[in-house]
Amino acid sequence: MAKTNTSQAIESLAAEIGSNVYIDIAKWHLYLREAHLHTVVAEQVYPMLEDNSLSESKVLQILADIPVKIGGKRDLPLADLIPTASQVNLMDILEEFQRNM
Repeated sequence: MAKTNTSQAIESLAAEIGSNVYIDIAKWHLYLREAHLHTVVAEQVYPMLEDNSLSESKVLQILADIPVKIGGKRDLPLADLIPTASQVNLMDILEEFQRNM
């Protein structure tokens, strides 16, 4: 039963991230939902929210460890593609989500 609740919480978090956090490619905003990266981010940050150990440095490390294939030839860290304003928005989302857990 707890697994279902965790899955639902991760899906809810992923939806929030996917709708509000974007990568910037040539001044185009591609939301993480559209890039199919929102669930990956949610799954990796959720344990921090559960443990009440959220920190910006840990989130940035997670983003740095998620490779994004560009042009089918090169991988770039997700952290390099998310502008600062969107990273701040991500932290706000995570802090709010943690408060509501």
